Amino acid sequence: MARRNEKLVKLLYAIGDLGLGTFGDNTIDAFGDAYEFLMTMYASSAGKSGGEFFTPQEVSELLARITVVGKTEVNKVYDPACGSGSLLLKFAKVLGKENVRQGFFGQEINLTTYNLARINMFLHDVNYEKFDIAHGDTLIDPAHWDDEPFEAIVSNPPYSTKWPGSDNPLLINDPRFAPAGVLAPKSKADLAFTMHILSWLAVDGTAAIVEFPGVLYRGGAEQKIRKYLVDNNYVDAVIQLPPDLFFGTTIATCIIVLKKSKSDNAILFIDGSALFTRTGNKNKLTDAHQKRILEAFVCREAAPHFAALVDAETIEENGYNLSVTSYVEAEDTREEVDIVALNAEIARIVERQDELRTKIDAIVVDLEGHTP
Repeated sequence: MARRNEKLVKLLYAIGDLGLGTFGDNTIDAFGDAYEFLMTMYASSAGKSGGEFFTPQEVSELLARITVVGKTEVNKVYDPACGSGSLLLKFAKVLGKENVRQGFFGQEINLTTYNLARINMFLHDVNYEKFDIAHGDTLIDPAHWDDEPFEAIVSNPPYSTKWPGSDNPLLINDPRFAPAGVLAPKSKADLAFTMHILSWLAVDGTAAIVEFPGVLYRGGAEQKIRKYLVDNNYVDAVIQLPPDLFFGTTIATCIIVLKKSKSDNAILFIDGSALFTRTGNKNKLTDAHQKRILEAFVCREAAPHFAALVDAETIEENGYNLSVTSYVEAEDTREEVDIVALNAEIARIVERQDELRTKIDAIVVDLEGHTP
């Protein structure tokens, strides 16, 4: 304890020596950005656990921008599995915290991570009255019944986590889950989070959720939930992300975008699996990659090998499969080969080989004839 306190004292003195100047004169959030940087470094070295509380900044920004397309302000933002709060805080940078009128709301089940989120808010100059971060299990004991609906919802919920599901007879009558007529599997709560988010989404709002790819095509209860989402025209877009973006996993995740007030009865599929730059031991979405995805999302038109706008009837015929690769044809990068020219080249090589073999045999015979 004494040694730890000694280190803390040295850290505080070091911070005190920094020339930060007057807070009001700075446009750079030095403390907040330093905290984000340190958490990025920790998540990178924390292995599998790193992804439990931290979403890479470029993914956070993409999610935030998707939910505020065409808007300069929103009423309030929400993340039901907020981790350290990095997703919520992206709205402060994308819109400006003054343009999130009623504040930032989130819930986190892990006590340590919940405390990280609250610290993160303070360090980014989000005052206490402008955020409400709760501790607890969002699926079983949601903390913000009195605050919903939310105009912008972003989330990167835990992948394939367990939950009580059908073991809890009260959940099928919960207004968040009841509309689908079925609960997400007990071993895979991904779509339970999706249903919760949809229930708390404002009529004019947008939700962007990072999902494990299996929820797009698995059968059983998950297929029935997808059927509910598609038949009621809640799915606006599905965006395939590159592999190896997130800490603790190398899988290629996806983003499901939900809306309650769509202008058409189709779903936009975007294949961003090739949009990445390798940085260190992880892939990264650059600003250019984010811009291309956002432009396709806003444009909402088909683009060869990148985007497809698919009507609900086609998706129904395809068993409510929402996998991007089922609708966006991958580009054929194989080299076209002229088989006639190839055969002629092979014949020429064989002929030349025969010539060389004949010459070699002649040399061998000549050498053998001069052997003493």
